[in-house]
Amino acid sequence: MDLPELGLHKVPLKVDTGARTSVLHCQFIKLVRRDKELFVKFKPLDSSFPSFNNEIHVFPFHKESRIKNSFGQEENRFVINTIIRLYNTDYPIEISLRDRSNLEFPFLLGRNFVKHKFIIDVTQRNLSYKSSRKKI
Repeated sequence: MDLPELGLHKVPLKVDTGARTSVLHCQFIKLVRRDKELFVKFKPLDSSFPSFNNEIHVFPFHKESRIKNSFGQEENRFVINTIIRLYNTDYPIEISLRDRSNLEFPFLLGRNFVKHKFIIDVTQRNLSYKSSRKKI
């Protein structure tokens, strides 16, 4: 998948229907104030991913959510609105930001996004890679 507003392309993702929200691996996540408005400042991904561009981004603050992590512990996360590109189609998406450096996938696509848009076939994997290989 791509996150065009962040300049990120071919980011590995996992569809996680157990996760309510979508989450992106980021570093240096901070809430900042500029002229009475709130923004979230962050650096997406890290150098272990080919699409890492070492850029710091500043997005309008959308909200802060209390989210249960994979260990069942609640934590507060900043959420931004952006665009996700899947199979050459753009969709608006809410993404929470979190350091996922110790996890395999930098992006989890949660059920709130998937619902009413896609059917999930759990017998399949790497469909976008297979699709791009067929075009070659």
